[in-house]
Amino acid sequence: MTFARKRVTAFAALAVAAAVALTGCAASDGGGSDGGSDGGDANLAITFLPKNLGNPYFDTSSKGGKAAVEEFGGTFQEVGPSEATPDAQVSYINTATQQGVGALVVSANDPQAICDALNEARDAGVKVVTFDSDTNTDCRDLFINQADSEGIAKVQADLIAEQIGGSGEIAILSAAANATNQNAWIDLMTEYIATEYPDISIVETVYGDDDDQISFDKTAALLQSHPDLKGIVSPTTVGIAAAARYLSTSDYKGTVALTGLGTPNQMREYVEDGTVTAFALWNPEDLGYLSAFAAQALIAGDITGAEGDTFEAGELGEYSVGADGVVLLGDPFVFDADNIGDFDF
Repeated sequence: MTFARKRVTAFAALAVAAAVALTGCAASDGGGSDGGSDGGDANLAITFLPKNLGNPYFDTSSKGGKAAVEEFGGTFQEVGPSEATPDAQVSYINTATQQGVGALVVSANDPQAICDALNEARDAGVKVVTFDSDTNTDCRDLFINQADSEGIAKVQADLIAEQIGGSGEIAILSAAANATNQNAWIDLMTEYIATEYPDISIVETVYGDDDDQISFDKTAALLQSHPDLKGIVSPTTVGIAAAARYLSTSDYKGTVALTGLGTPNQMREYVEDGTVTAFALWNPEDLGYLSAFAAQALIAGDITGAEGDTFEAGELGEYSVGADGVVLLGDPFVFDADNIGDFDF
């Protein structure tokens, strides 16, 4: 968990998205979902619900969540759909509510589609923490934000601008069309590029649905449709890896730039072989770790989610709740050939 203490500030003023495919059943670690823990009367059964299972990004965030839950003596489980569709998470929320878990930690596929189910859970006494991708603010108690949206948009825009020399056509390869975080980043990136890099033109945005093969195919289609394309930005770990895989064996390697948000383990070979120069990400393990401690603080009554609340998050230290119940993990990291070998997630 030391990553959070080793942020790189190469981009000044920067503040820069899933375990085995199990559909309809829980992957339990350290206990089931029906038990509390060593926290006295507190029900420290924590269920993580990522956008979908089988996504390396969420494998890593759940690893951090599990470590935190074990630290404070709770029980951890991860459940989720195999595909990241807007309402696919509803049945898992309902099941967790029926099981009487202490908290749900959710990365939302849609800001509204799961709200009714989440509020039913809250009415039943379940604390709701969103992370990575938020719901509407009235559907949860806290949102653990990996970084502010403006910073995430900025770092990706600055990286692609540097890599293509500040001018030319670029495209965006996103995740699901309804993904809250992706859409916010894309809107802000578009505005920032128009202001700061007027010679860069975003010619198309396509959606790979956080599916490796779909993202791979969308990359091929972009390059065929736009022969003058100079770069691709993919603000999703699945998308950037699929795009890199396509570029690495194509004639476009070294001529079409690729950046976005990825994990070092996914991207290492593509950085080392010259397909990708640099990309960015926070540490998803820290994000899951912080989310679990936020859930524990809510369950224990140490915080309510009000602005100004503070809580301790184990090795990461003290965090404060900001406006609208948002807790910010901190600055992200830019990975390149000089540092990517130092990380393993």
